[in-house]
Amino acid sequence: MFSDGLAALMRIAIFDYRVISTNPVGSCHLRVLKGLCELHEFTVFAVEFENPCPERIRWVKLPLPVRPYILLYALYHLLAPLAYAYQRLARGARFDLVQIVESNLLFGDISYSHFCHRLYLKRHWRETRAPGPRGLLRGLAHRAAALMEPAVYRRVRHIVAPSRGLMSELTQVYPRQKAKLRLLPNPVDTERLQPPNEQWREEIRSRQGIAPDEVVFVFVALGHFERKGLPLVLEAIRQAGDCPLRLLVAGGERGLIAKYQARVEAMGIAGRVRLEGMQRDLRPYYWAADAFILPSCYEVFPLVALEAAAAGLPLVATRVNGVEEMLDDDYNGLVIDRTADSVATGMRRIANMTSEQRRLMGDRARQKVACYGSDRFVSAWRDFYESLA
Repeated sequence: MFSDGLAALMRIAIFDYRVISTNPVGSCHLRVLKGLCELHEFTVFAVEFENPCPERIRWVKLPLPVRPYILLYALYHLLAPLAYAYQRLARGARFDLVQIVESNLLFGDISYSHFCHRLYLKRHWRETRAPGPRGLLRGLAHRAAALMEPAVYRRVRHIVAPSRGLMSELTQVYPRQKAKLRLLPNPVDTERLQPPNEQWREEIRSRQGIAPDEVVFVFVALGHFERKGLPLVLEAIRQAGDCPLRLLVAGGERGLIAKYQARVEAMGIAGRVRLEGMQRDLRPYYWAADAFILPSCYEVFPLVALEAAAAGLPLVATRVNGVEEMLDDDYNGLVIDRTADSVATGMRRIANMTSEQRRLMGDRARQKVACYGSDRFVSAWRDFYESLA
C-alpha cells in the first residue's frame, strides 16, 4: 500500500545498478518511475538512485563499487538476491513483477535489454578492444554477460528491447525467445532539448571560445571511446589540414580523458579538440555545435545521437541500431563508413555547407525524432505493465 492509502495496481521490483540521469538504462528507468509511481508501487534495488518520489518509491541500497564493471556485475549477482530475499522474508514484501537489466540477475519476469553481448563479442570485440588493463576488464565483463544471457533469457517471461535492430540481433542469437520480445523505444526529451535562438547560440559559442567561422562537431559518450569511434574522429581532424574544424568531446572518466588528452597532443591537434569529461547537462555542447559525429561499430539505441537530433543537429554517423531507423542520408545527416577517410569526408562535407543548409538538415533531424518523446515512452510502459496485470 502507498503511504497515502491508495492501492497500487502492481508491486514491481526493479533491479538496476545505477538509476541515475547520466546512465543510459538508469535514465530510462527514472522516466518510468517518475511517470508511473502513481499507478504502481516500485521498489528499486540499486547501488545509486536519484529517487524522483521518495514517498512512493522504496530504495533498497546495495553497497557495491561501480568500477570496474566486472566486479560490480559479479557482486551484484551475489548481493541483490540476498537483499530481495530479506525484503520478502523479513519485511513481508510481495512483488507482482521483477524487472532486471539484461542478465544482471538470474531470476525475473522482465529483462530490459540494451546489449547483445554474444553477438558483440563475435563481430566487434577484436576491432574495438581497448589496450591494457581497461580492455582486459571490459572483455571479462562482456564475456561474463554473454555467459549468463542464455540462461536469463530462457527464464524471464518478457524481453524488452529499445530498437528494432536489437530485436533482430536477439532473435538471431536466441531464436527460441522470439515470442518474448517487445519493442519499447527509449525516450528523448524533445522539449528540453529544443535549440535556442541564434543570438543565444552565439553567446554559448562565444563563452566556449569558438570563432564564428569554425565548424564544430560534438562527440558524446560515457566511455567506450574505441567502440564509438573517437580515434577515427581524431584522425579525421588531423587529416582536415586548414579546414576550420573543431571537436568537443563530452563524457569519459578522468583516467580515460587523461589518456586521450595525451593522444591529442601527440597528434598535434590539441588546439582543435576539447575533452570536457563527464557532464550532467549536455545541452550547451549540442547547442554550440554544428553537427553530431558518431562513427560507432555497435549500438543498441544511442540516446546521445537522438538527443543531438532533438537539439537540431545533423547527424554524421554509421548505420548502427537506433541510428539507421532515423538517419536519412543527405537529408537529415550523412551516413559514413567506419574508416578515418570516410569520417573525414563526412566532416568536410558538413563544413563546406552553408550555415542555412546545416540548419535545414538539423531541422529535419529534429522532426524525425519527435515520435520519441517522453510522454509516449511512459505511455508505452504503462500499457505494457497493464497488459501483464
